[in-house]
Amino acid sequence: MLNSHGNVNDVLTIDRAIIDAIVVHARRDHPDEACGVVAGPIGQDVPARLIPMDNAARSMTFYEFDSMEQLRVWREMDDRDEEPVVIYHSHTATEAYPSRTDVSFAGEPGAHYLLVSTREPDSEEIRSFRIVDGVVTEEEVNIVDATVKA
Repeated sequence: MLNSHGNVNDVLTIDRAIIDAIVVHARRDHPDEACGVVAGPIGQDVPARLIPMDNAARSMTFYEFDSMEQLRVWREMDDRDEEPVVIYHSHTATEAYPSRTDVSFAGEPGAHYLLVSTREPDSEEIRSFRIVDGVVTEEEVNIVDATVKA
């Protein structure tokens, strides 16, 4: 049965290596928020290629893709028949839950919005959400040890 997002279920299945790389990016950019995209083949909902991006806002409370970098990345995904499967960013002082600003800037209704909280120095909180028309729905994160490519 399809849900309101057109998916069979609300689960983000993602390779542990990609999650680990996102956490490294978030820790490296701390105390500023880190951000980026995980691209995957169009229509498959498979996050396959990590694309760390610069936080043009250089902020501890806000992230913003650099417009030229975003244009380049989206064109590259288009050329490779990919789409943004995951859009990620970190929260450095709060829980991993979308802020009002995050919700207002969520422009990819088909994407998973992954948040990593780096507020605790020895652990990370990792959560994923769908954000469609201002409605936030949390989904399960299924971390797998290897993505099998057929």
